[in-house]
Amino acid sequence: MSSFDDRENAFENKFAHDADMQFKAEARRNKLLGLWAAEMMGKSGDDADTYAREVIKSDFEEAGDDDVLRKVAADLGDKSDADAIRTKMNELLAEAKAQLMEDL
Repeated sequence: MSSFDDRENAFENKFAHDADMQFKAEARRNKLLGLWAAEMMGKSGDDADTYAREVIKSDFEEAGDDDVLRKVAADLGDKSDADAIRTKMNELLAEAKAQLMEDL
């Protein structure tokens, strides 16, 4: 195999790894967001875990984060607004990435 082929394979492997890590980070962020929102709604224990799973599933409706934002905003109602939820999503994405790095 030539150096070019080795380099091409390395780039493909890195791309696949990065995409996988981003998917895992977003899923973990959604779980953390769901637990945060559940707490704001007075849920705990199994109810909070169930709600967090619903938030994770909501991310599969369309590409991007808007589907998650809409769900959580609708569920929280006047307890939070879209800007605060978006800010929390960004904070939790950084936290989720840090947790994934610790797990490695």
